[in-house]
Amino acid sequence: MPDTLTVTDNRTGKQFELPIDENSIQASDLSQIRLDDDSPGLVSFDPALANTAACRSAVSYIDGEKGILRYRGYPIEQIAEKSTYLETAYLIVKGELPSPTHLSMWEHNLKMHTIVHENVKNFIEGFRYDAHPMGILIGTIGALSTFYPEAKDIGDDESRRVQTRRLIAKIPTIAAMAFRHSKGLPYVSPDNELS
Repeated sequence: MPDTLTVTDNRTGKQFELPIDENSIQASDLSQIRLDDDSPGLVSFDPALANTAACRSAVSYIDGEKGILRYRGYPIEQIAEKSTYLETAYLIVKGELPSPTHLSMWEHNLKMHTIVHENVKNFIEGFRYDAHPMGILIGTIGALSTFYPEAKDIGDDESRRVQTRRLIAKIPTIAAMAFRHSKGLPYVSPDNELS
């Protein structure tokens, strides 16, 4: 017998069976619970999505109450202590930590994407001097799509791979630029010979 949750609507006395799959119910299943045929079905209200999973993910697992965050099964503490930014990005994208050979190829493929377009620098200059670097980073990442119109072809696997590499490679550059902008310092181009 499949797992189910029996809900009794005390307004009507009716009972409803909701299927449980992987310890969750579909919020849309609540819509069958209604006062009568003409009234709207029940909806769930979960401010800040405190107890709502937006999707099933093999990439990450979060249990905020227990302080658990895992990427691809690895505890965040282990990743933060033992893995670099690029190793972590590889793990998230590829599903496993890279071997030394794979890491070397990954780094090589990313290095060609670390430089940002001159107009990205101009875009960052448009932010106030006291703007928070995280706001600058988020805004600039959003603007990147306008520099790569071919990124719109989400059905093309190779295009998605290129856009993923671009984003991973440019985030440290943009983060550094956002920080330097907030300090009134000139930008420094990435040195791909450094790690």
